[in-house]
Amino acid sequence: MTKQWNNEKEMSIFEHLEELRQRIFTALLIFLTITVICFLYTKNISHLLQKPAEGIKFLQLAPGEYFFASIKVSVYAGLIISTPFTISQLVIFIIPGLTKKEASYLVPILISSISLFFTGIFFSYYILAPAALKFFIEYGAEIVEPVWSFEQYFNFILLLIFSTGIAFQIPIIQIILGVSNVFSSDQMLFFWKYAVFIATIMGAILTPSTDPITQLFMSSAIIFLYLGGIIMLKIMKK
Repeated sequence: MTKQWNNEKEMSIFEHLEELRQRIFTALLIFLTITVICFLYTKNISHLLQKPAEGIKFLQLAPGEYFFASIKVSVYAGLIISTPFTISQLVIFIIPGLTKKEASYLVPILISSISLFFTGIFFSYYILAPAALKFFIEYGAEIVEPVWSFEQYFNFILLLIFSTGIAFQIPIIQIILGVSNVFSSDQMLFFWKYAVFIATIMGAILTPSTDPITQLFMSSAIIFLYLGGIIMLKIMKK
């Protein structure tokens, strides 16, 4: 049995499992609700996602392509928007089993994680996506007219946005490693050359496009985030 520091109440393993089931059900219900709402407003979301490719004509190349793409857009949007609610359910479940010191670390880390995730999404939408699309539009513009598949474009933009949000979790991973005394800030700083090399590889993997501009922006952002994580650990004296 686990003792909860906030109400000094002990819970059996079955009570923990029941609570976990309820938290998962609540998170799933929130996700499905938001996804349905996003599907109802899929045209608005689609127009928003098309803005980085302004001036491009989109075609439906197969029957039902727009419909299935709309479902995909709704699911991705539902997943992104419901992320804070899902994490809040996780926090509510975990916190009672932690000490006050552990909880004092967990809550700021999770809040920072959510903030960085959405910062990554905005960075991708306003910087990465326009840079990549500009490269593709201008390259060979005198030879071919850019007419894109609706579904393939959204596969590209959604993957880019989501992968960038995940990449922005690097400082959170560093802080967790630092607080857990797995790696210190000095050790992370010592391996900065390896971090640059890994950032270059990650930039190539996480960006769905093959253009060097987008990969350079992504790699630079990862290096900046890595250094930011080191600075945070220095401030925390870890």
